[in-house]
Amino acid sequence: MRIVLFIALLAIALFQFTFIDSALAAEISYGAKIFKANCSSCHIGGGNILISEKTLKKEALSKYLEDYDADSIQAIIYQVQNGKNAMPAFKSKLSEQEIIDVAAYIVEEAEQNWQDS
Repeated sequence: MRIVLFIALLAIALFQFTFIDSALAAEISYGAKIFKANCSSCHIGGGNILISEKTLKKEALSKYLEDYDADSIQAIIYQVQNGKNAMPAFKSKLSEQEIIDVAAYIVEEAEQNWQDS
């Protein structure tokens, strides 16, 4: 009986991890489309055409975004929603979910140093 219960719990855990990975992949894929349509004109390849040191690379995000190291997604969400200096606020242009998706995409790309972009 314990073995059956263990196998059932293991199957549930594996299903949950598989589902979470698929959901995250879909979120990042959609975030890439949103980024391309709304952000890439200034941030192509994770760069910044206006202020060269304020890129979307991990080191710059950590340096210039408040609380990035504590909660990277939330720090990017705040920046996208509210803008700052030359960057416009997108909270009235993008939905909350779209902003979350683009933030997940930016974090993923920053972790990979924008290698494939």
